[in-house]
Amino acid sequence: MLTAAEALDRLKKGNLRFVQGETSHPKLLTHQERAEMAGNQEPFAIILGCSDSRVPAEMVFDQGLGDLFVIRVAGNIVAPSQVGSVEFAADSFGCPIVVVLGHTHCGAIHSTIDVLMNPEQSSSANLMSIVNRVRPSVEILMQTELKDDLEKLSQHAVRSNVFASVNQLRHGSAVLENLIGQGKLKVVGAEYSLETGEVTFYDF
Repeated sequence: MLTAAEALDRLKKGNLRFVQGETSHPKLLTHQERAEMAGNQEPFAIILGCSDSRVPAEMVFDQGLGDLFVIRVAGNIVAPSQVGSVEFAADSFGCPIVVVLGHTHCGAIHSTIDVLMNPEQSSSANLMSIVNRVRPSVEILMQTELKDDLEKLSQHAVRSNVFASVNQLRHGSAVLENLIGQGKLKVVGAEYSLETGEVTFYDF
């Protein structure tokens, strides 16, 4: 079993290989390899990331099938189902680390900014359920000079939204709080650059 520091180092090294185009994990598995994994899984890290098609966690961190427990939802938001998924993985598999992975040019961030700037426009209730979880991270920034620079506003909102999700995981679940208090789990934030492929980690 890896420690949180060891797991984080493994993710960082995997991302470096990805950025340098030197990935080590095969894209295809043999029938026997798949069969051997059918009865058990031992992921070493939990990734709560965005649904964006350009940010597949296994590729970004150059990990293989069964290495990561990945939860993907637009805007990498934290709702009860995401918390429950993290609790399940942390408790069942002893994963020592959770990474909330945001990314540049996030559509959920852009949609939230658009809704706040154009409140008269209507959106579906389902989309608004995502926007409303991102909204607090954006609203606070729109009270600053960033409101006049949409590009910078979006950049800062991505990080603010990651911080909010990290905070919710750290303090919104008795199960996770207990594991964190025992030193068995660490929750960190990170941001993936669509432009460079690099992941920057934030230990808020």
